[in-house]
Amino acid sequence: MRWLRRGASALACLLLLLVVLAGAGLWWLRTGVPAESGSVTLDGLSGPVRVYRDGHGVPTMFAQSDGDAYFALGWLHARDRLWQMEMQRRIGAGRLSELIGGAGLRFDKLMRTLGIYRLAEADVAAQSPETRAALDRYAAGVNAWIDDHPGALPPEFTLLWTRPEPWRPADSLVWSKLMALQLSANYRDEILRAQVIARLGPDRARTLLPDLETLPPATLSALDQAAPMLTALAQALPPPLGPRTASNEWVVGPSRTDTGAPILANDPHLGLSAPILWYLARIETPTLSVAGATVPGVPLTILGQNRRIAWGFTTTGADVEDLFLETVDPADPNRYRTPDGSAAFETRSETIAVSGGDPVTLTIRSTRHGPVLSDLDPGMAELAGKDKVAALAFTALAPGDTAADALYRLNRAGSWKEFLAAMRYFRTPIQNVVYADADGDIGFLVPGAIPIRRSGNGRLPADGASGDQDWTGMIPFEALPQALNPPSGAIANANNAPVGPGFPYYIGDGYDVPFRARRIVEMLDADGPNTVTRSQAMQADTLTTEARDLLPLMTAIEPADDRMAKALALLRGWDLRMDRNRPEPLVYMEWLRRFAHAVFDPPLGPLAEDYFGLRPTVLATILTRDPSWCGDAAAPDCKALLRQTLGEALDALAQRHGADIAAWRWGAEHIAPLEAQVLSRVPLVGSLISLAIPTDGGPYTLNRGATTITDPETPYADTHGAGYRAVYDLADRGRSRFMIATGQSGNPLSPHWGDLVADWRDGRYLTLHGGEADLAAAGQSLTTLQPRQ
Repeated sequence: MRWLRRGASALACLLLLLVVLAGAGLWWLRTGVPAESGSVTLDGLSGPVRVYRDGHGVPTMFAQSDGDAYFALGWLHARDRLWQMEMQRRIGAGRLSELIGGAGLRFDKLMRTLGIYRLAEADVAAQSPETRAALDRYAAGVNAWIDDHPGALPPEFTLLWTRPEPWRPADSLVWSKLMALQLSANYRDEILRAQVIARLGPDRARTLLPDLETLPPATLSALDQAAPMLTALAQALPPPLGPRTASNEWVVGPSRTDTGAPILANDPHLGLSAPILWYLARIETPTLSVAGATVPGVPLTILGQNRRIAWGFTTTGADVEDLFLETVDPADPNRYRTPDGSAAFETRSETIAVSGGDPVTLTIRSTRHGPVLSDLDPGMAELAGKDKVAALAFTALAPGDTAADALYRLNRAGSWKEFLAAMRYFRTPIQNVVYADADGDIGFLVPGAIPIRRSGNGRLPADGASGDQDWTGMIPFEALPQALNPPSGAIANANNAPVGPGFPYYIGDGYDVPFRARRIVEMLDADGPNTVTRSQAMQADTLTTEARDLLPLMTAIEPADDRMAKALALLRGWDLRMDRNRPEPLVYMEWLRRFAHAVFDPPLGPLAEDYFGLRPTVLATILTRDPSWCGDAAAPDCKALLRQTLGEALDALAQRHGADIAAWRWGAEHIAPLEAQVLSRVPLVGSLISLAIPTDGGPYTLNRGATTITDPETPYADTHGAGYRAVYDLADRGRSRFMIATGQSGNPLSPHWGDLVADWRDGRYLTLHGGEADLAAAGQSLTTLQPRQ
C-alpha cells in the first residue's frame, strides 16, 4: 500500500508539473498577442504614426509621410500575420524543406527550377525610386517588430524551432510571382490535354476538350512519344498553389444607381484558409488616402479605393505559359536544337537544405524558352528516349517585372488617364480590372504581358526546335481589351471571356463557364436603380444557374422506387438556391458527383482526378448529343446511368444522415474548414483552434462555395470562395463596405483570430471611414508609434 501511495503521489506531482508547464507555455505564447493600445518607440520612424483599431482589429493609420505609413503597415502586418509572411517567402524561395523536411522537396525543386526568388531579387532594381522606397520602408517596419517585440513569436515558430530572418524587399515582390504561378498554370492544362489525347485519341477526346482543334499526324506522333515523360512530369510537380479561377466584379455607372454615382463591387475567390490571405487596412497621409485589401508581406493596397477612384480584380485566364518539347542534340547532350542550329543549355546549381536529412543538390538547365521542368525527375529523360526535354516559357519569368510599381501608381491614381498610366507597368498575373471614379466614369482593362505566337494557340506542348510556335512579342498595351463608359452603363466579369470571337489577338482559353456572369447581369438588370444594398445581396446570392440547364436533363427519368420518386419531386420543385439549411443542394451535388464519376472514370482512368470537375457543359453535351459515354459502349443508356447513380447517391446520403430526406442539410457537409497551414494539423490543437463553419453557396453561385469533389472523405468541404468582399460607393466612400473571411490576426490566441467568420458567412460588412476625432469618439483603441530620439 505504501508503494501505491508513493506511486499515486508521484503521478499526481507529474500531472501537476505538466499542467504547470502547459500553463507556463500558454502564458509565454500569449505574450505574442500584443496590447490593443499604448505607445511604442521604434527606430526608423521620422514622425509619429497614430493607429486606431476598431473592435475587430482593423487599423486606420494617420501618418505625416507615406514612408512612415508604409513602415507602420509593415509593423502591423508582422504584428498580426508574421507566420503567414514567413511561409509565403519560404515557398517563393524554395526553402520549405528547411522547415518540414522531405515533404517540402517537390515545392522547393519547382521554385528553384523556376528561379522565382532570384527573379524577385533582381526585380527590386526595376522599380521606380518611389516604389523602392516604399518597399524599403515597409521592410524596416517588419524588422522593427521582429527585433523589438519583447514577447513570444507566433506559435508556429516555436513548434518548428525557427526564427524569422530580416525582411527584405525581395520578400515582398515574391508574392506577385507566386500569384502569377497560381493563377496562370496553363502548362498543367497542356500536359493533361496531351495525356487525354494519347489515351483516347483526338476524336474521342474532343468531347471532353471542346476547344481542341484538328491535329496533324506529326503533332499526334510527337505527343504520343512525349506522353510518358509528360506523365512523369505531372507526377513530379507539387500540388497547385491553389485554385486558379473564380472571382466576381461589376461596376454600374451613374445613370443606373440610386445616388447618381458609380457603384463598384468585387469579391476575389481564392483558397479559404486561416488566416485568410487578405488584411484590411486604411492609410491616411497628406498625399495618400487608401482603404481596402492588403496582403501581409506587401506594402501596397491590392484592392480598394482612394480619394477619387475604386478598382477590383478578377483573373483573366490568359494563356501566358507554353511548354516546349526541346530536342537534345544527338552529337552533344549539353546542347539542344533551335531553328538556327544547336545551342548550349544554360546551367546553374542549387542546394536545398532538408530538415532531418541530407542536402539535395539540383542542377537546373534552361533553354531559350525557359527552365527545363523535366529535370525535376532525372528519370523523365529516359521515358522520352533521352532526346527530349520539356522547357517552360512563362511571362512571369521575364526579368524586370514592375507590377509593384503599377500598384504604387494605382493607389494614387485619380482619373481614367492616370489609371491607364499606372497599369502600363502591370505585367503579371493577368487580371480583368474594373474601374470607377468620383466624376462618374466607369471602365474595364485587361493589363499585362500576353504573348503573341508565330502560330498555334499554346493549348498543347509545342515543338521547340522548329520555332513555329515561338513567341514573337507581347500584345501592345493599346490593343489590350479595354472599355470606358460603355452604352450599357455597366460592366461585369466573373472569369468569363473578356473579349468576343472577333478580337484580333489570342488571349487564352482558361475562362470559367459564364454561369456567374449571366447571373450578375440578370441581377443588375432587375427593376429599380442599383444600390449598395443590391450589390451586397448579389455577393450573397446562392442561385446555382447551371442547374437551370442540367437539372431538367437529369430529372427526366422514371424513378425506380418510392424513395427515388420523392427525391426527384424534391429536385423538380427546388428553387435552385444552395441554402445550407435545405436538403436539395446535397441531393443534387451527391448525384451529380456520382454521375460525373461514372461518366469520366472508365475512359480516363488515372487521369480522371486531374480532369474531373462537375463539368456541367460537358455533361449536358453527353446527355443531349453524345450518350456513348454512358455505361456500356455497345448499348449506352444515360437514363439508366442517371437512375443508377441517383440510387447510389441516396444510399450514401441515407447512410451518412439517416433515412429522412427532408432532414438532410447541405450545411452538414458544405463546411468551410478554414484551416491553418501548420497548427490545424497538430493533434488536439487543430480542434481547439477550429474556425470551421457551415456555409451556403456552391461551385457556380455568386456566393462562391467551391468544393473538393475529388476528395472521398470530404467532397463538399467549402475550400474556395470570397475571402474578401467589397462594395465601393463612389458617392460617399464612407458608405463603402468591406469584409474578410476569418479575422485580422493569424495567431489563434488573439481575439481577432476568427472574430469575422460569422459575419463573413452571413453577408455582413464593415466600414472604413472617419477622422481621428470620429474614431476616438467611437471608442477605437489607439496605438501611437513614436520615433526613438
